Amino acid sequence: MATKRNNIFISIIVGLLAVVLLVVFVMYSGYTSESDLGDKSVTIIIKQGDSFNSVLSKLLDDKVIDSKFMMKLMAKLSGADKKLVPGRYDFSGKNSAKSVLEKLENGDFFRVKVTIPEGNTIWETASLLARKLELDSAQIHQMNFDTLLLKKYNLPYLEGYLYPETYYFPWGSSEREVVETLIEMFITETSGIWLEQVPNNLSREEVVIMASIIEGETGLVDERRLVSSVYHNRLTKRMKLDADPTVIYGLGGLDRPLWKKDLKKDSPYNTYLRRGLPPTPINSPGAASIKAAMNPEKSEYFYFVADTDGSHYFSRTNAEHNRAIQRIRSKQN
Repeated sequence: MATKRNNIFISIIVGLLAVVLLVVFVMYSGYTSESDLGDKSVTIIIKQGDSFNSVLSKLLDDKVIDSKFMMKLMAKLSGADKKLVPGRYDFSGKNSAKSVLEKLENGDFFRVKVTIPEGNTIWETASLLARKLELDSAQIHQMNFDTLLLKKYNLPYLEGYLYPETYYFPWGSSEREVVETLIEMFITETSGIWLEQVPNNLSREEVVIMASIIEGETGLVDERRLVSSVYHNRLTKRMKLDADPTVIYGLGGLDRPLWKKDLKKDSPYNTYLRRGLPPTPINSPGAASIKAAMNPEKSEYFYFVADTDGSHYFSRTNAEHNRAIQRIRSKQN
């Protein structure tokens, strides 16, 4: 009799285990089964404060997942429903509740590629960031006067310190987050390159100003130290820099060639009228220009003029410089 009861008990246990295993198998199959979006691409925006249930509804409505139940259950068990990372999530092809939950849990959201070119002004960078990341360019530019931000990074101004590089920003990044990323990249990329002794005893801030002028004058790496030598030689002799890019910056940028009458318009950036460096950088230079500003070529050049191919003629005297200008004009005619 006891043996019979034992057999019944064992049969019940085995039956229950079989049912449990079957339920687990069915549930796991539902958790890993894939929904196919085909050629369609779906974007889900998760905002700060969105509930996990509302996100599941979006995923179900857009057919990224077939059912909310398994994903909701697994999220509850893992705590993922309390760890939503705001951002833009893109889905395509085949997706299971498991893969979608992992994506949300890991914050594997869409990142926007933004390349800041060397020599970009703060206006150009603000406009580029606004276009790529749907930000407010005016708010970015206004940070140039944000004393708390500048104090945090010990900067005199933003111009010159929004480092030119390729970035991958999470969609939904704020203006401040983006600007701080650029500043921190400047700090990282220039760490260790500063020299104790710089010609004309330029401070770090003055080095960045000089580097921005070099960046504005030439895109040729091989010329940067020569351009630097011209400006250092002029500073040493207390000559005006006569740098066209500074005048253009002082005029708010130009979409036309610089005219002779522009050189007579006074501004703090007109180095044809004012001696020494301008008050701030005129763009954000790359590391090569910063190094060139600190380590100019040894030369006797005081002048240079752009050739038709973008390179420059360098001259020791004004007479040589004028002859170089005539040679270039004869090429153009």
